[in-house]
Amino acid sequence: MNKFIYRLSFLIFLANFAVIAQNTETQIQYLSGTGYQDTKEWEFKISDGRNSGEWSTISVPSVWEQEGFGKYQYGIKFYGKPFPEGIADEVGEYKYTFKVPKEWENRIVKIVFDGSMTDTQVKINGLKAGSEHQGAFYRFKHDISGLLKYGKDNVLEVTVAKESKNASVNLAERRADYWNFGGIFRPVFLEALPASHIDYTSLRAEADGTFEANIFLGNGASNLRAEATIFDEKGKKIGETLSGTVVAGGDKIHLDGTFNNVKQWTAETPNLYKVAIKLFKDKTLLHEISETIGFRTIEIRKGDGIYVNGQRVLMKGINRHSFWPESGRTLNKELNYADVHLMKEMNMNAVRLSHYPPDPEFLQACDELGLYVMDELGGWHGHYDDAIGKKLVKEMVTRDLNHPSIIFWSNGNEGGWNTNLDDQFDIWDLQKRPVLHPQQEHNGVETMHYRSYGETLEYFRDDKIFMPTEYLHGLYDGGHGAGFDDYWEVMRKHPRGAGGYLWVFADEGIARTDQDGRIDNQGNYGADGIVGPHHEKEGSFFTVKEVWSPVMIMNASKLEKDFNGTFKIENRYDFANTNTCKFEWELVSFTSPLQGKSDRKTINKGTVKSPTILPHGKGELNINLPNNWQNADVLYLKVTNAKGHELWTWDYTWDKQVEIKQATSGTIDLKETTGNFTVTANKTVVKIDKISGKLIEVQQNGSTISLANGPKIMIARRGDRTLDGTINPEFLKGEDRIYKEFACWDEEVNCSENLLNISAKKDGNLVVIEANYHGILQKVVWTIDSDGLIQLDYEYEYNGVVDLAGMYFEYPEEKMQSKKWLGDGPYRVWQNRLKGTTLDIWENDYNDPIPGESFNYPEFKGYFNNWKWAEFTTAEGKIHIENKETNTYLGVYSPRDGRDALLYTIPNTGIAVLDVIPPARNKVNTTDLIGPSSQPKWLNGLQKRTVYLKFKK
Repeated sequence: MNKFIYRLSFLIFLANFAVIAQNTETQIQYLSGTGYQDTKEWEFKISDGRNSGEWSTISVPSVWEQEGFGKYQYGIKFYGKPFPEGIADEVGEYKYTFKVPKEWENRIVKIVFDGSMTDTQVKINGLKAGSEHQGAFYRFKHDISGLLKYGKDNVLEVTVAKESKNASVNLAERRADYWNFGGIFRPVFLEALPASHIDYTSLRAEADGTFEANIFLGNGASNLRAEATIFDEKGKKIGETLSGTVVAGGDKIHLDGTFNNVKQWTAETPNLYKVAIKLFKDKTLLHEISETIGFRTIEIRKGDGIYVNGQRVLMKGINRHSFWPESGRTLNKELNYADVHLMKEMNMNAVRLSHYPPDPEFLQACDELGLYVMDELGGWHGHYDDAIGKKLVKEMVTRDLNHPSIIFWSNGNEGGWNTNLDDQFDIWDLQKRPVLHPQQEHNGVETMHYRSYGETLEYFRDDKIFMPTEYLHGLYDGGHGAGFDDYWEVMRKHPRGAGGYLWVFADEGIARTDQDGRIDNQGNYGADGIVGPHHEKEGSFFTVKEVWSPVMIMNASKLEKDFNGTFKIENRYDFANTNTCKFEWELVSFTSPLQGKSDRKTINKGTVKSPTILPHGKGELNINLPNNWQNADVLYLKVTNAKGHELWTWDYTWDKQVEIKQATSGTIDLKETTGNFTVTANKTVVKIDKISGKLIEVQQNGSTISLANGPKIMIARRGDRTLDGTINPEFLKGEDRIYKEFACWDEEVNCSENLLNISAKKDGNLVVIEANYHGILQKVVWTIDSDGLIQLDYEYEYNGVVDLAGMYFEYPEEKMQSKKWLGDGPYRVWQNRLKGTTLDIWENDYNDPIPGESFNYPEFKGYFNNWKWAEFTTAEGKIHIENKETNTYLGVYSPRDGRDALLYTIPNTGIAVLDVIPPARNKVNTTDLIGPSSQPKWLNGLQKRTVYLKFKK
């Protein structure tokens, strides 16, 4: 019995000790869920729109539109109007009943809202918790200690107005080019703090190990002392514990010291430390918190560049909205981290948080995975007034200031700067990070948006650092990668270049709950992403990945016959040595369906010791290739970083004779009628029209395969181009989407295909049909062997400016099923977006997505580079086309433009072999404005081409 009493007393002691120990930490109790897919049901009533006027329930956090309430609203429609008629201005009322522990009765209890759109009034048990909060994207708190019933039920009532009573809030946040939502969209929770506690800290950890801390106290008091102890990622204490006391009557404690041999934080080396901060009165521990820091130093050296830890860096950045189709602006940890992982996969090192502060979890991901962050105060083209702006700057900065990833503060966007707020950031930020004005020069950094290639060169002639905070405005499959390499080479090489930020990361397409989940990009307004709404990767994703690889192989893609295995390397890392990377090579051979079966075979492979090349240095990588390496068809060279993530894989080819053998035996028959020549070989029947010299019918095993009306020559240029390539001044700037069609395309235009003569002859087991023309098309020769293999030789000549040129056949799209090809893929290319693909055997099913409305990648249709052969599976059989040339493109129908036809309307070229393919523009600048690779091509002289055709049933 005594043992039982002893043990019971001991357990009670331990429990009391645990409560006492726990009381020194901040205790958190969530009233909502933590984010998307982790929510709690609150009572809810909305004033207008769907499901209005009646009490029901809603998930919190959420945007109420995605819960079936209110009205959808895109902000740009009411641009510049603070209180317009017709605006969606619902008011939502929330109720939630909760309990707090009896033990909290002697603590300070605060209710915390991480984000609520937008004017938010809070009541506890019928009493106001504080003044109404205005501004959607900011953490705000109310001290509700005196309003709670401890150990009993409490009633939380929250009223949220979608529109603000403050005109400046509406102009800054809600009259913008993005979706406006309503509701409590981020978590709500309670903080229970000791009576004397740490309110927040402002920390500064520099690259040289210097450390400072301002520890702000929730309730100023004398005889308080604070300690700060720093631990590395393994939990090992570094240096000595720092200690300091509060100044009499003060509200903060200042600590400082220096730590030796710290690992610096950069986007390449995101080394983090934990700071344990404790508050004492005499020897009694009152409160303890933990912060994450990184030792790093940020400088803007005016007229020079952006420096991190004394090293000039370029921002390989992108803009990012907080967004997911099913949940609007309500995210969770998984989604926030997924965004950062995708950015790192593209070899990015920076992100701009347009146009408001993000979830804290996104910043945690940037700290841990390594991105330089521009954290932005709300403001699109409008800005907050002085009074509300000062409050929101404080809320933003005090929440985010200890994240090492944040290297810039941004005061609004594109005129949404209240310059009276510029000095407010330093008040709260001990690090005094630079403040920038996107689309304006400030603090020595010019950030102007969407300059053409020529204008970009002009900006570099100024004496300011140039770092556009938005450029290459993506739309559908244009922008981002199209012309990107041209821009980046200028930015990278100029001594005052600081990189830039692409617009934008993901399509902001909402899954409409009032339209059965249809993804709505508000026409083309929200369809600007390099990934789709659900992060579907488009072709530009990989273009950016290749161009921004921090390790570059500089050899030409075609190797010489005497290649000795030496690759020239540039280390474009700012801090990492290439010896932290791994290099792997692989020799692969391919066979085509004409050889019986398409196949991919690895001949040899291996790893090679990484060279030691310092950041920004050059060097060599030597591969000991086997003697028979030229028997293969391609050499792959892959580089991965220290974490094993692929930076890029390059492919190298060499001149190799492609031998396509024609049959040497078998029977073949040639018949001539009034209208055509008919050739029967094995089970293949080919009909050539005697009037045009074109293929008019193919039969295989008695069934028709509808490849016909070719070869047909296509020559086209943009509608605003003159014959010499200049831009017609009568066209509006940016109007390049209509292509002028001429030369054997439009029936109303002289096709210049005047048949001079045609002849046919049988020569052993071959039939040769030759047609000669006067005009652009000059000669066509059909050579058909006894096995049904067709060799097509054609010649054409056009001298002038073109955006699209080559030969094609017609084939009905409705009968197309899939394609398989050996060439660069799996994504299509444009003339100004050739990077981002890899030579291999690829295949995909027919698809015809509507840009901005459906997101099926890779697209089936388009242009494919460096192709060797392609096999199309149709409802009628298989069409095989093999390429003897090395400098043509495979055309597969024509890429579909959006329903608004904003980017291009390109003539349909069926199944084509093309010598010139068009460039793609972006949303802001036409192709003539975005650099050398986007310019039209001068086509000169006689073009001679050979392809092979084979049909299977």
